[in-house]
Amino acid sequence: MSSIDTIRTNTETIIGEDALSEHLHGEQSLRVKLGVDPTRPDLTFGHLVVFNKLRQFQDLGHKAILIIGDFTTLIGDPSGRSSTRPILTKEEIAENAKTYLDQAYKVLDKEKTEVRFNSEWFDEMGFEDCLKLARKMTVARMLERDDFSKRYANNAPISIVEFLYPLIQGYDSLMLNADIEIGGTDQLFNMLVGRALQKDVSKQEQAVITMPLLVGLDGTKKMSKSQDNYIAFSDTPKEMFGKIMSISDETMWTYYQLLLEFDVARIESLKASHPMDAKKQLACSLVGKFHSMDAARHELKQFEQVFSKNKLPDDMPTFTWSELATDSDCIGLIDLMSSSGLFESKGAIRRLVQQGGVKVDGDKITDINHKVLRLNSSRVFQAGKRTFFKVGC
Repeated sequence: MSSIDTIRTNTETIIGEDALSEHLHGEQSLRVKLGVDPTRPDLTFGHLVVFNKLRQFQDLGHKAILIIGDFTTLIGDPSGRSSTRPILTKEEIAENAKTYLDQAYKVLDKEKTEVRFNSEWFDEMGFEDCLKLARKMTVARMLERDDFSKRYANNAPISIVEFLYPLIQGYDSLMLNADIEIGGTDQLFNMLVGRALQKDVSKQEQAVITMPLLVGLDGTKKMSKSQDNYIAFSDTPKEMFGKIMSISDETMWTYYQLLLEFDVARIESLKASHPMDAKKQLACSLVGKFHSMDAARHELKQFEQVFSKNKLPDDMPTFTWSELATDSDCIGLIDLMSSSGLFESKGAIRRLVQQGGVKVDGDKITDINHKVLRLNSSRVFQAGKRTFFKVGC
C-alpha cells in the first residue's frame, strides 16, 4: 500500500490531497498537527481515532506536533455545540492537562512527537494583536458554520469570543508552520481557517484531513466527555472491558474499523463468528493495547465468570460495616451504597433500585426505602451488570 493509500484509510475528507501526495513521495519530513483541549482530565477513544492517524504519519517518518490547547480551552471549542461551553479557570485547565502526555504516549511515538502549548504565543499577544487577527474573518463567513447558523436561526446566544476560536486554532497552524492538520469531521471549518491564514501571508497551505466521529457507548451520539458516554485511555482494565462489552453489535464493527484499524475483509470474516465472541475479542484487544494482555485475559475470565456462569467475580471492593454505616446496626440501602463511593450520586442509585438493577446476596431489591441489617457474615451487593462490592461484618 502506498503512503497516500495508507493515509486515506478511515478518512472522511482530504483537502489539498494532490499536494499532500506529492509531498509524501518526497524526502522531506512533514509537520503534522493535532490539537486537543484539556476540558476534562481524560483522553477518550474518540481521540484514539485521530491519534491512530497521527501515529500513521509517524510510522511513515513524519513529525507529529501535539498541541495542548490550554489557551483555546479558555474559550471552549464551539464545534457541534448548541450552547456556549462552561468556562474553566487556568488552574482547572492545568490540572486537566497534567496526565495528557502520559496518555498520548500510549499511542504515539514519544521520540517523534513535538509537544506545544498554545499559551506559548497567545499569552504574549496584546489586544491590538487580537484585533488584527479578528480582522481576518467576517461574521458572514462565521455564520457559514452549521452550528453557528443553527444557533443564530434559533436565537440561541453566540458569544463573540466563540467566533475567535476558529481563528485561534488556525493561528496555531501559522505559528507552527504546519504542513498537515488532522481532526474529526466537526473540525473541518476550524482547520480551513488555518489554510486561509497561511495563504494570507503567502505560506504553503496545510493539507486538511478529517476522520469520522466515533459514536459513544449509547450508540447514537458522538463519544464525548460532556455526554458522559465515553471510554477513557485512563480507565481501569475492568472499566474499559465492561464498557466495551456494553456497546451494541452494530457499534462494535465501527470500533474494529476506527480503533483497531481492521480492514473490511477482516471485519467481514469476524462477522461469521458469534457476536459475543467478536465483542470479547474487541475488548481484549483494546484493554491489551492500553494495559496488558495479562490484564485483558483476567478481565475476560471475570466477565465470563459473572455473565456466563452466574458466579461472583474473584476481585471486588470490600468494606467493613463500620466504614459504611458507622456505629449503626441498620442503614438504608441507598445510604450504604452511596457511602461506598462507587456511584455518581444517590439519585443514580435510587434509579438503579427502581429499575430492578440492585441485588443484595442475589436477591433483587426494588424498594428505595429498603433497610440493610448488620449480620455476622459478609454480604455481596450488585448494581447493574458490572458493579459488585462486599461488606464484611
